[in-house]
Amino acid sequence: MVRRTKEDALATRSSLLDAAELLFQAQGVSRTSLADIAREAGTTRGAIYWHFKDKADLFNAMMERVTLPLEQSFETADREKPGQDPLGRIRDVLKSGFELISTDDRTRRVFEVVTHKVEYIDELQAVRVRHLTCRDEFLGRIEDGLKQAIKSQGLVAPVSPATAAHGLHALLDGLLQNWLLDPSGFELASTGEQVMDVYLRGLGLKLDLHTKAPVRSMAPKDAG
Repeated sequence: MVRRTKEDALATRSSLLDAAELLFQAQGVSRTSLADIAREAGTTRGAIYWHFKDKADLFNAMMERVTLPLEQSFETADREKPGQDPLGRIRDVLKSGFELISTDDRTRRVFEVVTHKVEYIDELQAVRVRHLTCRDEFLGRIEDGLKQAIKSQGLVAPVSPATAAHGLHALLDGLLQNWLLDPSGFELASTGEQVMDVYLRGLGLKLDLHTKAPVRSMAPKDAG
């Protein structure tokens, strides 16, 4: 019997995630079985259970391949631009995220699945929890950045930083959902940048428009 190496195991895990990603996009999450995924990956259900607890665990691992770089982008911005103003950091990260979604096929597929192809039925409650955790972490970072920007600019904001963060999230999330329905309808990155800047100006914030974000540095290393 041939002994499996660590590299073999990682390759199997990656092929299962690739298969899940494609099937979830094509037929939806609830209509895709673990047997379907194993067949598409050219392996067995036993291989799935070796790597993942259940469908929700597999789904969350598929998400993390593309969302972890996005979630870590605030830390990257702090490290690469330690003196950057908080508002510039928010704008750079969000612009880079939209650019990545619109140019990287894997990232776009996963966001399409998460946005339009998943139902939070009983077997996927862990997916709902993961989604809400990501949302809350995003809101927290945006709120902190807005709070710092408002303070540094000596602004009396029309709403609280928490409310402003929820408003910005709703604006950009709605824009992304509509773009995923019809990517030919408008250019995501440039439109997202424009509406974000209009929103921030509406809060009374002054923007430095001379910063450029390092877009591709956030791409997953094994994206395909």
